[in-house]
Amino acid sequence: MADETTKGVNNQVAGTVKEVSGKVRDAVADLTGDMSEQIKGKAQVVEGKIQDSYGRAQEKVGREKEKRDEEKLLDR
Repeated sequence: MADETTKGVNNQVAGTVKEVSGKVRDAVADLTGDMSEQIKGKAQVVEGKIQDSYGRAQEKVGREKEKRDEEKLLDR
């Protein structure tokens, strides 16, 4: 796996963890009536989604680089 691909996968995992943590935080805050924590939970969900999307883009770039490098080797 290329470095960029690995970083992308790592960002996807981290983003998913943040998203799930944010959903849990939001749900607990909803039960306790803590508006401030609920907002923080929702923000964490958005942050996780953004990080996951960024990771998907990183992975795609990494895979394209790998593909291009393989094609260069085959052309020799």
